[in-house]
Amino acid sequence: MTFRHVAILTSFLFLVLAVAWMFFPEQMLTQWGGAGLVSRRGAVFYLGVAVMFFMARNTEHSAARMALIQGMITICTVLILLGVYELSVGHASDKILAAVLIEAILGLAFIYAWRTSGKKHKIINHSRIQK
Repeated sequence: MTFRHVAILTSFLFLVLAVAWMFFPEQMLTQWGGAGLVSRRGAVFYLGVAVMFFMARNTEHSAARMALIQGMITICTVLILLGVYELSVGHASDKILAAVLIEAILGLAFIYAWRTSGKKHKIINHSRIQK
């Protein structure tokens, strides 16, 4: 199997899991065995994202770096919306706003990186053309 095939399969499977967890959380929690187990599994995702970004920290402008940036913008945006929604319907306390603030700052930082990354890349390409 090529990376392309694994990437497509992973995208599909994770999308299915995301939809299941988003719209049927009680059933998923019951099926998987409780909040502690799910929390620990969620922690592994945070660890994986931390490792990916640490390993990619010096990556030059590329489609892969842009995919990481756009993925984090998506994550932060959905987490912000979900946090505000859960607060507004009473499923979360106002302490969720600390997480929402961190997600907003991180999301804005990635938006800034996305916007400036493209500009720097165009300037570099333009200077190469003139030489």
